[in-house]
Amino acid sequence: MTSDEEQIRALIEAWAAAVHRGDLAGVLADHAADIVMFDVPPPYEGVRGIDAYRETWPPFFEWQARGAAFAIESLDVTAGTDVAYAHALLRCGTPQDLADRPAQRLRLTLGLRRQDGRWVVAHEHHSFPEVTGVE
Repeated sequence: MTSDEEQIRALIEAWAAAVHRGDLAGVLADHAADIVMFDVPPPYEGVRGIDAYRETWPPFFEWQARGAAFAIESLDVTAGTDVAYAHALLRCGTPQDLADRPAQRLRLTLGLRRQDGRWVVAHEHHSFPEVTGVE
């Protein structure tokens, strides 16, 4: 693994730990001012900009405070000179969610760019597989 890949892995792991703690400043750290995020809940057209991104987190933290998990299970990083991407699978859900659907994982894809000599997240996408009744 290259040094850039290690830096990005550490950045993502720190972000996930901040999400789990409900630490908004930690969640926002290392994100571009013009971030675009597509998330599981609405708005389905996504959010654009760090201010809109910031506003999405308090409801998630409230839900998570009721006992939900948010933990990376696998993480792959590929880094170029100025751009990188990562994808991960996370356990994300309440104990009941995880008991009802033990194999379900939150899918995370990140696009990063080097900005002012450091890596920042410019694109973030979260999704769950569509439930079809067949697993």
